[in-house]
Amino acid sequence: MQADFVIIGSGSAGSAMAYRLSEDGRHSVIVIEAGGTDYGPFIQMPAALAWPMSMKRYNWGYLSEPEPALNNRRITAPRGKVLGGSSSINGLVYVRGHAEDYNRWEELGAQGWAYADVLPYFKRMEHSHGGEDGWRGTDGPLHVQRGPVTNPLFHAFIQAGAQAGFETTQDYNGSKQEGFGLMEQTIFEGRRWSASNAYLRPAMKRKNVEIVYGLAQTVVIENGRAVGVEILRRGVPEVVTANREVIVAASSFNSPKLLMLSGIGPAEHLKSLGIEVKVDRPGVGANLQDHMEFYFQQVSTKPVSLYSWLPWFWQGVAGAQWLMTKGGLGASNQFEACAFLRSEPGLKQPDIQYHFLPVAISYDGKAAAKSHGFQVHVGYNLSKSRGAVTLRSADPKDDPLIRFNYMSHEEDWIKFRHCVRLTREIFNQKAFDDYRGPEIQPGEKVQSDDEIDAFLREHLESAYHPCGTCRMGAKDDRQAVVDPECRVIGVEGVRVADSSIFPHVTYGNLNGPSIMTGEKAADHILGKTPLPRSNQEPWVNPRAALSDR
Repeated sequence: MQADFVIIGSGSAGSAMAYRLSEDGRHSVIVIEAGGTDYGPFIQMPAALAWPMSMKRYNWGYLSEPEPALNNRRITAPRGKVLGGSSSINGLVYVRGHAEDYNRWEELGAQGWAYADVLPYFKRMEHSHGGEDGWRGTDGPLHVQRGPVTNPLFHAFIQAGAQAGFETTQDYNGSKQEGFGLMEQTIFEGRRWSASNAYLRPAMKRKNVEIVYGLAQTVVIENGRAVGVEILRRGVPEVVTANREVIVAASSFNSPKLLMLSGIGPAEHLKSLGIEVKVDRPGVGANLQDHMEFYFQQVSTKPVSLYSWLPWFWQGVAGAQWLMTKGGLGASNQFEACAFLRSEPGLKQPDIQYHFLPVAISYDGKAAAKSHGFQVHVGYNLSKSRGAVTLRSADPKDDPLIRFNYMSHEEDWIKFRHCVRLTREIFNQKAFDDYRGPEIQPGEKVQSDDEIDAFLREHLESAYHPCGTCRMGAKDDRQAVVDPECRVIGVEGVRVADSSIFPHVTYGNLNGPSIMTGEKAADHILGKTPLPRSNQEPWVNPRAALSDR
């Protein structure tokens, strides 16, 4: 088992790299995946998105350590363990992020990753259906669409935003992110358009691409150079040899875990577990960031929500319709309206994100309100709280230790209180007059800062956007793990390319930026000249200095 390039992980970035590195037929590629196939309706049917995340077969099933600021709750931290990785179990929402996110990356040492540098890669990867001309790709592997938007509650949400004085946007992934608009989905012809469907399956048809199923245990390093990967396959250790490079794309939890098991990481931590230190990199596992959110839920006085479809019988009907036609309710993730807002004047970019859903339900499909309803998932997306991923032991089969330190910065509380009050303002607009019933959650009694904080401590959840644990930066930055070409600093022949290299969390969902990272990393790996920089200037709110809207 040997190839020019050995990629660990078949997720968003790994699949994109497998496709691009094998594209010209000159290089052989092996992709190592610990999970199994992504065939089957639970993954492929968009509306079934809650199912694969709750199935051990498809999800690593990680939990954080008890979070001190959240009543010591252990927060679920899912990652895909299947072809396509987390793109096969996520909510199918597509957000590029804001231009300022990538300019911030460059300021933090990721030279060549500013917005002007990454925009051409977003265009290369996209096949946008209905996006803004000139700002979107139209012939890439990743199909991106909007939902049918037939439910009147979607329209009420967007109208309410306009009535509250906020901007609307025709394409938040185009020139103008800020405002209320239609949400984009990685869905094509009624199916989940994961990185597996977009990139990996076409790549697997080539003779120079092979999938090897097994658990990557360590990167094999000889004389300061990575020469392969030791995997556990059917209980037996084997080595997959890399003729040119090993590329780690195993997630923000498993990429740092794998580096540390291989002797690359904070020296004292590795020594304490009896691991031989190959490269002392204190930043491995540090800088963990995520987005948090809570559900703001309201009763609907009209029977227009998806509540009627929640009984098992009607879910079966929707499933049967999807199996036969790839249409109907099953063909959408139901996240079809959204908003990207600034929490206060003076901000260069939005920092609060809304996903609107025409039903009152939790992400795992449980705990629905016993009535028609609607909700938003709302969160502050640019938190200064930082956590870490460390090893539980030197055994590769043990889960990593995940400490997010959620809400450890005072600003988080200020912003999330604002989220509660702002959502009430939006739901109290005229557009919702025909639908607005009692507030289910947080509940009308929750008004003071202390009452809101108590609600947040019990109800904040992860939005499942972990990143930053193998941070990209300048070679002389002791906290950086990889350089701007994704090469691990201090060792030859190994790179990391996935959301773990983000210097700072992007605004919005991370699937799009993760695929872009794989696309751009592939050019660096092949030694290609990066795509020409864009000179397009995104929209800036002329009232930004004086108003939040």
